[in-house]
Amino acid sequence: MRPIFYPETFDTIIRGGTVVNHDGRGIADIGIRGGKIAAIGDLSTFDAGQTLNAKGLHVLPGVIDTQVHFREPGPTHKENLEAGSRGAVLGGVTGVFEMPNTNPTTSTAQMLEDKLRRANGRMHCNHAFYVGGTHANADHLGDLERLPGCCGVKVFMGASTGDLLIADDEGVSRVLASIRRRASFHSEDEFRLEERRKLARKGDWTSHTDVRDKKTALLSTQRLIGLARQANKRIHILHISTAEELPILAANKDLVTCEVLPNHLSIIGPEAYEIQKGRVQQNPPIRDAKNAAMLWEGVRQGIFDILATDHAPHTLEEKAMPYPASPSGMPGVQTLVPIMLDWVNKGALTLERFVDLVCHGPNRVWGIAGKGRLCVGYDADITIVDLKKTRELRDEDQANISGWTPYHGKTVTGWPTHTIIDGQIIMAEDEVVLEGQGKPYRFSESM
Repeated sequence: MRPIFYPETFDTIIRGGTVVNHDGRGIADIGIRGGKIAAIGDLSTFDAGQTLNAKGLHVLPGVIDTQVHFREPGPTHKENLEAGSRGAVLGGVTGVFEMPNTNPTTSTAQMLEDKLRRANGRMHCNHAFYVGGTHANADHLGDLERLPGCCGVKVFMGASTGDLLIADDEGVSRVLASIRRRASFHSEDEFRLEERRKLARKGDWTSHTDVRDKKTALLSTQRLIGLARQANKRIHILHISTAEELPILAANKDLVTCEVLPNHLSIIGPEAYEIQKGRVQQNPPIRDAKNAAMLWEGVRQGIFDILATDHAPHTLEEKAMPYPASPSGMPGVQTLVPIMLDWVNKGALTLERFVDLVCHGPNRVWGIAGKGRLCVGYDADITIVDLKKTRELRDEDQANISGWTPYHGKTVTGWPTHTIIDGQIIMAEDEVVLEGQGKPYRFSESM
């Protein structure tokens, strides 16, 4: 007997893959109709307009990268919305949250509208844009954060690439008083950074961790959580990089969600600085092996809610400038899935925890409507992966305009084979087969 809620036919059936969702992990078919998941189960007696054979592959909810810098408008010689989103879908990523430190900054309703216009018909993945918090707009962020296409407010407490900065407690408190949704923070203490910039040694990238030491991150996170507790507002702390921050994050999970990057789990200093120099410079910095091991423990203990890349390309010519003139930031959106699937294959991470961090996590933290799960009624955003495929990551295969990856030459096991967005196959076997289909995310009003 056919279940009464199954339609008679489907637009697409994904047959025979190992589905990883709320029900666990098991062989099943997925039926798609009208851009949504219409059935999960044995669909061998059903017809479809097209069939995708996923036997031997794993079918995941669409991967979402909630921190990317696509540089548009502004320094588009490094990256832009089209190229960045091309890298996303080539890497199995179905959607992104893009950051506001562009030029001009995304800090007004007009600039948000401008980004949405630029994305329309050019971005290959789904998307939302952050509004940057400033002293000038702090009292209006409660309205700006709820505009269509906005994923929330982003605040820089420590200076990084761009001009956005709110370093003082009064400014942060104004932001928290205004917002109704969860705001995201780059948590480094600008006052300590100002004191420590003199520690930069010209041409020595290992001194980046002296300038932006662990205490710089810890002091800021302590201050921020105290201010959020006082205001009774929810916050999200981006790219946690120190073991010292983990206990305070664990003690405040009722209020705070947080993110870890593949780079802080996978790239180890000081060896990486000695070999790759400016290519591995980012904010907060790459730290040592002992620290990375503790971040992995934070992953296993469930402290981290989100895994995102902080994709932030600069040209290789810019990265080759002697430190501290070299800019901070690395590409990452295209390598997120293969780098982390390699860790899955090494036994450091379960596939289910990976899905929790890059699919369920974004849904929980931001309330993305209809995304982040494989279940009937949700949008058919799907990432299909081959856990057995071994490939070498190479600069020449990267879609970012700057044309490189810090993982150049690294061999990984685990690879995205298909990116499906709203039921349409966007990427198949390393080729973008349907362009410009990305749409703005919608968000639950309750978040």
